[in-house]
Amino acid sequence: MPHLKLANIRACVFDAYGTLFDVNSAAEQVQDALGDKWRPLAEMWRTKQLQYTWLRSLTGRHADFWQVTGDALDFSLACFNLTDAHLRNRLMDLYLQLRPYPEVENTLATLKARGLQCAILSNGSAGMLSSAVGNAGIGNLLDAVLSVDDAGIFKPHPSVYQMAVDRFDVKPSEICFISSNGWDAFSAKAFGFHVVWCNRFAQPAERIPDVPDAEITNLSALPDLVGTP
Repeated sequence: MPHLKLANIRACVFDAYGTLFDVNSAAEQVQDALGDKWRPLAEMWRTKQLQYTWLRSLTGRHADFWQVTGDALDFSLACFNLTDAHLRNRLMDLYLQLRPYPEVENTLATLKARGLQCAILSNGSAGMLSSAVGNAGIGNLLDAVLSVDDAGIFKPHPSVYQMAVDRFDVKPSEICFISSNGWDAFSAKAFGFHVVWCNRFAQPAERIPDVPDAEITNLSALPDLVGTP
């Protein structure tokens, strides 16, 4: 993907989980109980979490992301024959305190210093996002934290992306949307955003229409791609 200078950007809107916050960090902190199962458990937990959001959206059975996250964890624990209720509670508590990626704070500060508005647009429930933002200490660098709670449906439904347009009262093309989740990045491009795919784990491109404008390996490269009005 070409590394372009995206012109006339008024706001940078970030996905949260996997983009700003390391979704594997909860299980990683419970290695004392999980041993070498921690990484495959974390990966299954994340996969089922996403699958459940899509299935709930398609079937019209919305539930907040906290419930979806717990359901996905229960499925994953059962797959590994783990029945310890204390372990389950530890993992859920740690999900509220996911580690931010190391470049997050500096990237947001740089964008803010250049006069750009910054926001989160996430599947996460309002309470989950408030906890994650507070734990990361980045609340002062965000102009908005937008949860799908207000849309009643999960990404990649267009009504979720519309929330950012409505919040900042701008055209979709004046928003730079950033996600580490390929399906989210490609879908946001289809909506009409300028999109930067933060491809942290060198994943192949999705086989769905509308390719993101640029691809980076971490967020520190983002400020050089964004041109302000």
